[in-house]
Amino acid sequence: MKLSKELTNGFIIFLGISIYFLFINAIGYGDKAYLRMFNGVFVLYGVNRTLKMNISEGKVNFVSNAISAIKTSLIGVFLSVIGLLIFSYINGGDSYVQNLPKTFLFTGNPTIVDFCLSLLFEGVASSVIVALLLMLYWNDKYKAD
Repeated sequence: MKLSKELTNGFIIFLGISIYFLFINAIGYGDKAYLRMFNGVFVLYGVNRTLKMNISEGKVNFVSNAISAIKTSLIGVFLSVIGLLIFSYINGGDSYVQNLPKTFLFTGNPTIVDFCLSLLFEGVASSVIVALLLMLYWNDKYKAD
């Protein structure tokens, strides 16, 4: 069974983000916001890889490529949020979330669900932005239908 390029590249995004966050937590820099923002590089890589694969296969329709790019990034985001949810429960549940940085969309004492929903909304928004930016980049590189 061959997996779709969107699923494969979404999983690559998930692996990149997961390994990166485990690494920066292991070396003690998990609380640095500027290091956490680096995860966008993994999303850019995965979505760009999907678009390159589509173009190499001769698929140059803007709308279908945009849908493919957004699917790739959303798969990466959903897998990452699920991974965070599992990782949080393994490390103590709501008490673990209280130790995470407070630089997200909420204040107070969030639960794991609040934290994951916040990251899901943030991730979906950034996924659409990344996909559309890469579509604009690639639109100049080939003659679309």
